[in-house]
Amino acid sequence: MSTFLLSRSQEEMASWIQACQAAIDQTEKRNETFKAAVQGPEGDAQEQLQSEELGLRAPQWVRDKMVTMCMRCQEPFNALTRRRHHCRACGYVVCARCSDYKAELKYDGNRPSRVCLDCFTFLTGSVLPEDRDRRRGILEKGAPPGPGQSLMCSFLQLLGDKWGKSGPRGWCVIPRDDPLVLYIYGAPQDIRAHTSIPLLGYQVTPGPQGDPRAFQLQQSGQLYTFKAETEELKGRWVRAMEQAAGGCSPGVTDDGDLSD
Repeated sequence: MSTFLLSRSQEEMASWIQACQAAIDQTEKRNETFKAAVQGPEGDAQEQLQSEELGLRAPQWVRDKMVTMCMRCQEPFNALTRRRHHCRACGYVVCARCSDYKAELKYDGNRPSRVCLDCFTFLTGSVLPEDRDRRRGILEKGAPPGPGQSLMCSFLQLLGDKWGKSGPRGWCVIPRDDPLVLYIYGAPQDIRAHTSIPLLGYQVTPGPQGDPRAFQLQQSGQLYTFKAETEELKGRWVRAMEQAAGGCSPGVTDDGDLSD
């Protein structure tokens, strides 16, 4: 009898150790995924998995601070009703509504995991009705162009009554495929710009109170005030905007493209 109990106890202990090891391995796998995302260079575009790799290996997560809106429906996040979640298949930062789906992921032991609708459709072959099929507006140009696709891009501080006294930073972009328009995003990987300014006809003037890093765009009562991180960066933006305001594509070379 004692031999039977001892054997049973050893089996239970072995099962418990295996379960603990599996939990440790899973935690380490997720930590490595998160660590890779955290250590990625600030402002770099998210390296997305190829479609054929979805579910086969863990994605690199887009960091929360790199987006201010859902990367699927473009609705802004907030702390109460629209919080951030990660799709376990592609790594996008998405809202609860856009990630309210489950799919089995091979890299996670084929366990059902939270995924976005796009990945759910690809992984399961199921097509769900969508109410978000609509035309893109002028502010929706897809992900902001990176340095290779933009004539100018960097953070600029937004000043003046239009933005409030707090002066938030905006990710400002003049795309190569739309060189006479300035697009302002909340963060480098937001999918939709919150402001677009057709630069044609604007005057570029010095900033208020002689601030050497500030400058303004003025036209017919419209006034936008920006502040660059350095005077050199301000000078490049002023030259680019002056050329666009005159109807010419800003003459900025690849070496002059900016990222932050």
